[in-house]
Amino acid sequence: MKIISVVGARPNFMKISPFIKEINKHHYINHKLIHTGQHYDDRMSRSFFETLEIPFADINLEIGSGTHAEQIGMTMIKFEKVLKKENPDWVVVVGDVNATLACSIVAKKLNIKVCHIEAGLRSKDKTMPEEINRLVTDRLSDLLLTPDRISSDNLIKEGISSSKIKFVGNIMIDTLENNIEKIRTINVQNIIAENLLENQIDTNFKDLDYFALITMHRPSNVDSRLVLEPIIELLLNDSMVDFPIIWPVHPRTEKQLKDFNLWVRILNSEKIILLHPLNYHDMLRLNKECKIMFTDSGGLQEECTVLGTPCITLRENTERPITLLDNGGVSLLVGNNVKNIQNGYDKIINIKHASCRPELWDGKTAYRCLKEILDYS
Repeated sequence: MKIISVVGARPNFMKISPFIKEINKHHYINHKLIHTGQHYDDRMSRSFFETLEIPFADINLEIGSGTHAEQIGMTMIKFEKVLKKENPDWVVVVGDVNATLACSIVAKKLNIKVCHIEAGLRSKDKTMPEEINRLVTDRLSDLLLTPDRISSDNLIKEGISSSKIKFVGNIMIDTLENNIEKIRTINVQNIIAENLLENQIDTNFKDLDYFALITMHRPSNVDSRLVLEPIIELLLNDSMVDFPIIWPVHPRTEKQLKDFNLWVRILNSEKIILLHPLNYHDMLRLNKECKIMFTDSGGLQEECTVLGTPCITLRENTERPITLLDNGGVSLLVGNNVKNIQNGYDKIINIKHASCRPELWDGKTAYRCLKEILDYS
């Protein structure tokens, strides 16, 4: 059997790592990894391959940045050539990035079976490019592997045959389980010292009894000054968070902060610690140790749920409702309105949270994924 797996951006790397390790247990499987190159700099890509012990891609399409249409179009053109040469039995796509959509379309045009790992997630918001990627990929896929029963139900409601849908659990939690022991000796102060952005004021960050962690990258949060500036004002105001905030800054967010003339003010703050994008181990360590998370990342919502980290989700909706407080998780949806962020913080900060493990979030999802592919008929 010949399988081609596809990754395109950083969220994919945590999901493909355990799947490749499972494949490597079966010597009769011919496997190749294709990286479309959507995240192409070292901090956003290479460090994850090294940290998670993912073999470097057999083929890198080197798509790079561009509009959604440019990325999808270029990926389709280059991936078609790969498939015609390799002629695999399966193309396995993960998540909801542009590579997921583009490669599933090309595979089906060539009558190659498609397996979608992390199928069925729905935000019900079609203004999100990722939602379009999910909808189209799931409609085309021959095998849909879901992370929770809510996702399976979504697919059934959309008219997809139940014979194609297999509930296998959350493969990203496999990665967490495989790495949780490795992070215990990582020192938070060392993470800061090794990744601190230049030109920040000389502040002593050695006594971090409590700290918050923030990540933001979605256009809805960072592309408008009218949205982003009030969030920055809120974070800088001690009336909400009165302890340091560690912020690994996404390149898109850094650009917008500079364009909106907010960058220097944050650099001069004694409260916010700006870091370069982090590798998986460092980010996991900070997530485990922080008092609260502010994020617009779906993957971090999931990790917070398992780690028990209170999570303020800076979105109006989520494709991962199983992580929400109402469903037994630790995440609270607040959007990007500063009043709602403040109210959400006041509500969640003093709640005692415990690790929550939804069904089959047990570190064995990669095994079940591969078994479903091998058992497919």
